[in-house]
Amino acid sequence: MIPHTYLTLKTASEGTYKEKGSKFLAFAFPVSSEQEIRDRMMGLKKRFHDARHHCYAYILGPERKIFRANDDGEPNHSAGDPILGQIRSRELTNTLVVVVRYFGGTKLGVGGLIHAYRTAAELALDNSETVEKKVTAAFTLKFGYEHTSEIMKLVKDLNLKVVHQEFTDVCRMRIEVGLRDKERLLNRVDLLNQTRIKVDLLTFEN
Repeated sequence: MIPHTYLTLKTASEGTYKEKGSKFLAFAFPVSSEQEIRDRMMGLKKRFHDARHHCYAYILGPERKIFRANDDGEPNHSAGDPILGQIRSRELTNTLVVVVRYFGGTKLGVGGLIHAYRTAAELALDNSETVEKKVTAAFTLKFGYEHTSEIMKLVKDLNLKVVHQEFTDVCRMRIEVGLRDKERLLNRVDLLNQTRIKVDLLTFEN
């Protein structure tokens, strides 16, 4: 079952950890897609182009089923997994954490690396607030202009988020509704149609 809400970061944040000359710069971001993750990674690699490693982990989706951990050249499971573990331990999703390492000349060993990457990720996450967000479903309402007042009342009653709207002879309104209120929306649209107010409820893409 898809949860009605999920936890994510409110804002981006940073943290720094040093160990035996190596510097670990950690960055935590709220993200909503893999494309956004790629853009964030590209920006950090450009900014810290002289760093030896850019290790990261992320989790996406309200069910937290989309995730990845990357060691970027460090020993297997010594970097990405500890970062991912910090995201999971806080039950976060739609979250990316990147740790940029500048090598200090002294090898830390696998255990030392695990500790360093975990601590750096922890520091970045500690510096950010978490926020609870609603899981939403997206639809397009299609209706005649003469029924605008009834549709606006529907939007207000169910606290719908209006993403986009077009008012012509045939109006379209893209809306988002929390999963808790999805059935109420469907029932209200059915009631409107029964009173001769023609409303089509379409998928967001339409």
